[in-house]
Amino acid sequence: MLDDAETPSDYIEQLDNDWRREKLQGIRTIIKELAPQLEERIHYKMLGYAVGNAYVFYLNAQRGYVSLYVGNASKVDPTGELLAGLNVGKGCIRFSKSKNVPDTRINAFIACAFNLWRDGQDIDC
Repeated sequence: MLDDAETPSDYIEQLDNDWRREKLQGIRTIIKELAPQLEERIHYKMLGYAVGNAYVFYLNAQRGYVSLYVGNASKVDPTGELLAGLNVGKGCIRFSKSKNVPDTRINAFIACAFNLWRDGQDIDC
């Protein structure tokens, strides 16, 4: 976690130039492409994606993984089909060094989560 980043650009600049930056940038690009209405900002010392005060996603680089936070992953993907092969907690999807973002279906998951949220569906914990 980067404690002193004040803007998304600061956050990206402060990341080590290693696999975590690459993974984070890949997921970040997907969010920006599939949900351009969301404003990217720093919230809870992470990248947050929101409209007003309503956050849909958070993205963060940890020591051993990059995490994508969404309220409740099973509400978005009840069968687990979209997140198959990923390390998934209740609201956290973790990408380790060995996981290649383009080889996953995270883009379909992000699109589904955003569409459910936009349509007023409950995807929170």
